[in-house]
Amino acid sequence: MSQGERTYKVEHLLSYQKFDEQELAMMTDEHIEYFHWLYFEESVYDLM
Repeated sequence: MSQGERTYKVEHLLSYQKFDEQELAMMTDEHIEYFHWLYFEESVYDLM
C-alpha cells in the first residue's frame, strides 16, 4: 500500500474514533486495510 493510501485510511479510521494514533501506528498495512474494509467498505450483502 502506498504511503498516501495508508495515510488516508488511517485518518478515516481515526475519524471513526474506535482507534487511537498509537494503536494504528503499530498496525501493519494488512491490518489497516482489513479494519478499513470492515468499517467503511460496502458489500452486496449490506444491501440485502
